[in-house]
Amino acid sequence: MTQGHSYHENMAMPAEQQHTETKRKAAQTARISYHKKPDGMTLDEWQRELRRALVKDKKQEFKVTYQEGDHPVFADYTVKNLTSGAAYKVALRSNNPGPNFCTCLDLKTNLLGTCKHIEAVLHHISKNKKLAPLLQDTYRPAYSSLYLKYGKEREVRLRIGTEHAAKYQALAKKYCDVELRLHDATFKHIDKFLSRAQRIGSDFRCYEDVIDFIATVRDSHDRRTRITRIIKRRKRYFDELVATPLYPFQKDGALFAAKAGRSLIADDMGLGKTIQAIGAAELFQKEFGVSNVLIICPTSLKYQWQAEIKRYSGKEAVVLEGNALTRHPIYNRQPGYIITNYNVIGADITAINKADFDLVILDEAQRIKNWQTKTAQAVKKIASKYAIVLTGTPIENKLEELYSIIQFIDPFKLGPLYKFLANHEIRSEAGKVVGYRNLNQIQKVLSDIVIRRTKQNVLQQLPDRTDKQILVPLTAEQAVIHEEYAVMVSRLVSKWKRFGFLDEKDRQRLMIALNCMRMVADSTYILDQSTRFDTKIEELMSILDTALATRGSKVVVFSQWQRMTSLVEQELNSRQVAFAHLHGGVPSNKRKGLLDNFHNNPACLVFLSTDAGGVGLNLQSASTVINLDLPWNPAVLEQRIGRIHRHGQKQNVNVINLISKDSIEQRLLDVLKFKSSLFAGALDGGEDKIFMGEDKFKRFMGQVEQVTHQGEPRSAVLDTVAPITQPSPTEKRTQAPVAEQHPTPGPDLNTAAANLFKNLAETLSNQQKSAKLISSFTAKDAKTGKPYLKIPLENEKMVTDALNALNGLISEFTKS
Repeated sequence: MTQGHSYHENMAMPAEQQHTETKRKAAQTARISYHKKPDGMTLDEWQRELRRALVKDKKQEFKVTYQEGDHPVFADYTVKNLTSGAAYKVALRSNNPGPNFCTCLDLKTNLLGTCKHIEAVLHHISKNKKLAPLLQDTYRPAYSSLYLKYGKEREVRLRIGTEHAAKYQALAKKYCDVELRLHDATFKHIDKFLSRAQRIGSDFRCYEDVIDFIATVRDSHDRRTRITRIIKRRKRYFDELVATPLYPFQKDGALFAAKAGRSLIADDMGLGKTIQAIGAAELFQKEFGVSNVLIICPTSLKYQWQAEIKRYSGKEAVVLEGNALTRHPIYNRQPGYIITNYNVIGADITAINKADFDLVILDEAQRIKNWQTKTAQAVKKIASKYAIVLTGTPIENKLEELYSIIQFIDPFKLGPLYKFLANHEIRSEAGKVVGYRNLNQIQKVLSDIVIRRTKQNVLQQLPDRTDKQILVPLTAEQAVIHEEYAVMVSRLVSKWKRFGFLDEKDRQRLMIALNCMRMVADSTYILDQSTRFDTKIEELMSILDTALATRGSKVVVFSQWQRMTSLVEQELNSRQVAFAHLHGGVPSNKRKGLLDNFHNNPACLVFLSTDAGGVGLNLQSASTVINLDLPWNPAVLEQRIGRIHRHGQKQNVNVINLISKDSIEQRLLDVLKFKSSLFAGALDGGEDKIFMGEDKFKRFMGQVEQVTHQGEPRSAVLDTVAPITQPSPTEKRTQAPVAEQHPTPGPDLNTAAANLFKNLAETLSNQQKSAKLISSFTAKDAKTGKPYLKIPLENEKMVTDALNALNGLISEFTKS
């Protein structure tokens, strides 16, 4: 049997056709354009020539090694790409496209019958004067085999060799059609077929990709049958599967993913793609023997996934951190959920595939929309039986982005990229893409692996408000500073527990430390404008990319700290996203203009606000509110949300709170549960005075213990109640350039205060140092002879900065 295309003799043809043929051959000998198809070539001819050109022009170097075979040319080879280091197996069976095989994905999907690795082997042989003539031979091996034919549809076919041909022909009549395609029904009895074939000839071969393909088809049939049964009892089934009620459309999504095996859930933001994926994962584990699940997501979402898995399934998920030596052994741990991030896949791909994950979940899968990036290429090397891909924006700029994402799910679904683009792109005469066509055709092709619902589709099922907490990690620099302020709090709590009393100075220090913990949980920039360490800004931008992809969507972003909203302002400016920015420094007569612009200007998509905009504003043109931090008082949080979620709001409202993991924010969240005030009974009615009565202060300290987990000393050194003497948190900061800084960086009162306490504690404990300190601070007036206090300063600006800092800190306290 001859595989592949038919080739005809070049018989006499009309003059016009001969001219076209001459042009085609001339184009083949000329340098091939990688961007535009030559006029004298078909699309397929152009693509084959591009692959040949990679070899002939030495754009990529290949090492070809003969492996085995009964023919000096038509045999098996190993081809190593010296550019990438990857190696592939090539089975050469003909000089023409079609019968040859390569283990690379391009050969399996391009429908050309060749690839650069096959062309490398042919080029290697053609340079050998003794071997080159043998390429004209017709090769028909003695053995017979079952192979997978790659085309628009993959087909399992029987190739009959020269030995025992009559017996294999008889076997084919029972199991194959006239073109020797294996009947679908034979898939169920493949073991019986192979047993009979091997009894005819012991050298009968069945290739690995055939077994994989048949197993996939059989698994798909069995899985769809079982899912159909589950659908009939879906309500009770999901009540027992996950620990929270699912909306009907979410059950549909989980069932769709399980039925498809490998799928894309492309719902709008706020429709619960995460819970659908967890529901499907639990279903896979319960029904289809899945034991280990790998979740790949942005770094900032790893702990959010861990929390969601715990909440919905009751299971503990492992979050991978550390270097490769730390990560790699964990992939092979006991079955369960493992969570990692996109940045490490390239370094971990060998360990991941060795672990043999049954199910891979990609969150925010637009990270692989560019197929040329190393991240996308690494992710697509992951081998897994099942996959669930999540993104609300599978297409952001170009149609190739959708193709790249689908390629991970099913590389055969959309056909070769060159045909896909030729069918759907509209190009100008200059070759520029100016539009797309036949898009409904894409939707039909993907209907069995892609599910997408917009908010409008499921509006009747949605609540009028959905709250979501997203955990983001602290950077190492944030964590160090946060911990140092936590030590201050711990010492003060320990002192209060021992004596039952804190003086006004200690109470001030306590409030300063608590607020600094909250500030640094957002960004080090809030405390010290010479540094910029944070993760919330990156996560916010990712959320905005998704939220604003829906036409007409607008978002309100709140933070207590103006410096935090200023960082967001910088990012929005760099992305050319129009916004309004309200803070305490905006005069009241200009606020109406900001609001009017946000409400009436379709291009103004984001409203940035400190708590200066938490009351008295109507921001109903937005449907999403994002809180970059949590206020002390939940009433303030509800005031923020109330600017959007209020009577007359016609859209469903999404509330997203960004919480720094392992920080005071997360502990605050655990205590609050967004149901009662942090200072219930202590700060009734949102009171935030520092100098409260003793009864209230006692209750307040109880809440501080609960929120900060500082009920006991952190170490033996905390048993002392002497003034705080550890270095200032800002002394240990690593400096980092900031893309854009305020013209006049604000002062750091915390640094000055901590340094003062440190110096006093060290000096006053020593009599000689105390005398020296006093003499350094005093001098006598030359005219009057009276002593006065002198404090050396670098410049006058330090005095101004210190006063401004004090004023700013007091303002922050009164807001909170």
